[in-house]
Amino acid sequence: MAICLNSQIFGTLPGGEPVESLTLRGSGGMQVEVITYGATITRLLIPDRMGRLTDVVLGFSDLDSYLADRSYFGAIVGRVAGRIAGARFELEGKTYELANNDGANHLHGGVRGFDKRIWTAAPMEQASGEPSLRLTYRSPYGEEGYPGTVNASVTYTVTGDNVLRVETDASTDQATPFSLTQHSYFNLGGEATGSIDDHELQIHADEFVPFDDQMTLLGRVEKVIGRGNDFRELRTLGTAIPLLHKNHGDLYLTRRAAGSARLAPVARLLHAASGRELAVSTTETHLQLYTGCSLNGSIKGKSGAPYGRHAGLCLECEGYADGPNAPGCGDIILRPGHPRHETTEYAFLSMPS
Repeated sequence: MAICLNSQIFGTLPGGEPVESLTLRGSGGMQVEVITYGATITRLLIPDRMGRLTDVVLGFSDLDSYLADRSYFGAIVGRVAGRIAGARFELEGKTYELANNDGANHLHGGVRGFDKRIWTAAPMEQASGEPSLRLTYRSPYGEEGYPGTVNASVTYTVTGDNVLRVETDASTDQATPFSLTQHSYFNLGGEATGSIDDHELQIHADEFVPFDDQMTLLGRVEKVIGRGNDFRELRTLGTAIPLLHKNHGDLYLTRRAAGSARLAPVARLLHAASGRELAVSTTETHLQLYTGCSLNGSIKGKSGAPYGRHAGLCLECEGYADGPNAPGCGDIILRPGHPRHETTEYAFLSMPS
């Protein structure tokens, strides 16, 4: 039977506030460790084709490393995941200025976004017996320059067939941009095994939003056909990444039906050596591929191995970050009386030998 393990203290913030660590264990073998700092997934153990468990996400074993890091390993990022152009937006006749913490742009909610806040954790069990962990955070009016007070929650659930379900809920008392994502870096061979060059990736998307050299989204949609970022068929990442703009990865439009709350498949990641496969489905409108191109070996992870370029990749399911400035590309405004619920599932499968 699936169980939720007891909480432990992961570390203490400089101000004395404790950070908890909680672990979910599913009957299929999956184990997920989450800390209350940033609602961050610190470990994700998945069986290979022989049933051997390996940690497949990048991260750290101590709180100080998370406090010092700027890579968002495993965190929930927001209020808005991604970049808001020019670090400003206009909403209902008022202009809001945000922190330009990524060149001229505003990235992942600002200097102290949701990834750097303490969430309140409550272990749960679904009616099916599956273990869940619900984490909540109340973001006050004016935090990082955003309007409105937002009540947000993320619920992690581990199923018996090794699916990690991530559900986000939010409500507000004033219109505000809002779009969260789960920012884990995956390496299906194991977090200390080097680059993802030997992985194969497929993205179920026909269109993407280009960005410029400053990583600013350009507010238009283009077709992937005939381009280096076309992942409609499986491609080996070692040969595909050099063809991507800045080797970074693009923002893709999912094939989710407009207005639908049903999950749509968006990506597959395969690692033949271990036999692990990851299938991603979501209710979100966009998928951001990030190849870990900014990792440079200066960071040592939880196993003591340095994380070099492309040591892990992110498959970030989210809304269109610059929606406040380009609403035609995606409306991410959360409004009073209209709570939002989104679901993303990371299903881990075993490939035949």
